[in-house]
Amino acid sequence: MKRPVLWLWLCLWVAGLNAWAGEVARLRVEAAYIDLHTGPGPRFPRHQVAERGEWIEVLKGRTGWYKVRTERGATGWVSAETLVQATRTAEGRRPVTGVAKLGDFSHRRWEFGVGGGDFGGAALISGYAGFAMTRNLSAEVSLAHVLGRYSDSLMANADLVAQPFPSWRVSPFFALGTGIIRTLPHATLIQAEDRTDPAGHGGFGVRWYLSGRFMLRAEFRRYVIFTSRDDNEDIDEWKAGLSFFY
Repeated sequence: MKRPVLWLWLCLWVAGLNAWAGEVARLRVEAAYIDLHTGPGPRFPRHQVAERGEWIEVLKGRTGWYKVRTERGATGWVSAETLVQATRTAEGRRPVTGVAKLGDFSHRRWEFGVGGGDFGGAALISGYAGFAMTRNLSAEVSLAHVLGRYSDSLMANADLVAQPFPSWRVSPFFALGTGIIRTLPHATLIQAEDRTDPAGHGGFGVRWYLSGRFMLRAEFRRYVIFTSRDDNEDIDEWKAGLSFFY
């Protein structure tokens, strides 16, 4: 059971990195003009400009600078900060470059992460993907593998996550969601059956922006598992991990 979950996490990370690498491709100049340098750094002289309304194509990046080509065929280097401040994508959004800052953290669209923790006294490993619908509200899906003494469990969840202070470096959030949990007793147990139960949960946590595109995430959730038996189960979960965004 471990291998499919680990492969899914790997696919999420690779998909995120590929999308991040391909997001900055063609941009429209919104400032009066931007200077194009002969090399990747402020010490290189300015030799061309791209004017307002002109489209530029991003060719490659190096240490916070990007080589671009204008519609007229002129090429030059522009700093990542200039691209973020002076250009927009075809959808009218600020471009997300490989050199992220705190402002990019508060305007992120996608995030992916992995982590581990405790689920009712058992070890837990998990991965998630999230999409920001607004600066304050995002939707997330997650998978988790619980490694218990007498049984293992697989969980799949969907959440709405509210973040009241998205521009804070250490930003609290609140989550409410639902999902399913499949319990897989170990083969040594007699007369034990696999079972799948619905669950609801609520919780809170913090995102802590580190640098670049990385952040730490820690959270607590309380689950109510609606079992087929007469009583439901309440289980607490604590976990922390590393995430990246773009």
